[in-house]
Amino acid sequence: MNTVVVTFGEIMTRLSAPGNHRLRQCLPGSLDAAFAGAESNIAAAIALLGGRSRFVTALPSNVLGDACAGFLAGFGVDMSAILRTGTGRMPQYFIETGVAQRGGTVLYDRDYSSFSLTPGDAYDWDAALAGASVLVISGISPALSANAAAATLHAAQAARARGITVCCDLNFRAKLWNWEPGTPARALARRVMGGLMPFVDVVLTNPDQAFDVLDIPWDRARASDSAAVDEAARAVARAHPHLRQIVFTLRDSHSASHNDLGALLYEPATDTITRAPSAHGRYTPLVTQPIVDRLGAGDAFAGGYLFALNTPELAAPATALSFGIAASCLAHSIPGDINFVSRSEVETLMRGDASGRVSR
Repeated sequence: MNTVVVTFGEIMTRLSAPGNHRLRQCLPGSLDAAFAGAESNIAAAIALLGGRSRFVTALPSNVLGDACAGFLAGFGVDMSAILRTGTGRMPQYFIETGVAQRGGTVLYDRDYSSFSLTPGDAYDWDAALAGASVLVISGISPALSANAAAATLHAAQAARARGITVCCDLNFRAKLWNWEPGTPARALARRVMGGLMPFVDVVLTNPDQAFDVLDIPWDRARASDSAAVDEAARAVARAHPHLRQIVFTLRDSHSASHNDLGALLYEPATDTITRAPSAHGRYTPLVTQPIVDRLGAGDAFAGGYLFALNTPELAAPATALSFGIAASCLAHSIPGDINFVSRSEVETLMRGDASGRVSR
């Protein structure tokens, strides 16, 4: 992988209740602290797999910003294009990890962050996009503020002007779309993301989020109906005919501790649908149980999929999807948002070795 995958977005301090504790059990007391954010998670995943990634963001000029920059640089992520600013603060979020029939909970504290206050033209896009094959953005950044929405559009336009593929993970977060009082979260997301979509080439999402963000017709009761899922992917393409790829992650949630994982790729140019992983020629999702930490697993898929697409021997559609899903499956076993796995571990799972045996 010689080209660079560039990601643009916000990174936060992650404060999590240890194990499966509730926050009110731990406070006053201690929480586990790390750094996380969808786009930074993707950059870290690619670097840890052996690829080249660059993260573009704005961080406060203080010790928290220093620690965060050092954290990502330690994985091999190129941090040369970040902005250090005296405006704004380090955002944070709090998490309770779900287990069994109790789902996880996230509490955001992101207002007035350095990233959400920094305009898109403050970044040096010539330097940020140098050598890039892909720019990754998400629906999280535009949800933070009107300014962050404009900055995300600016980033996508900068990539498009340089002939760089723009990949967008829709990542609908209803709790964040609140910067226009009186406008419901879904309505605001649909309007803002509708203005961004003409500059997007590849969409990463699922049928639920395609409905939430793109207003694609979808009956959630039909989630297990493969024909309905195929039709949802085609509906995205009809609404946005310029898209080259629509990628759905497919998750069957039996409980917070047990999910089955797969993925679908729709290529409108050839009306081709590919599902992965497969066994004996048949789509066979990966059983993921028990789940240690679900947060960041979608980012692990995105990082794995984009790494594979930019690695010739892994770039075939079914292979790239399988690589991404195997990476995501392993991410569920690791506390925190960062997918601390190697390419060889992902490929071992892709080959069907799910034994979890100790390597001695």
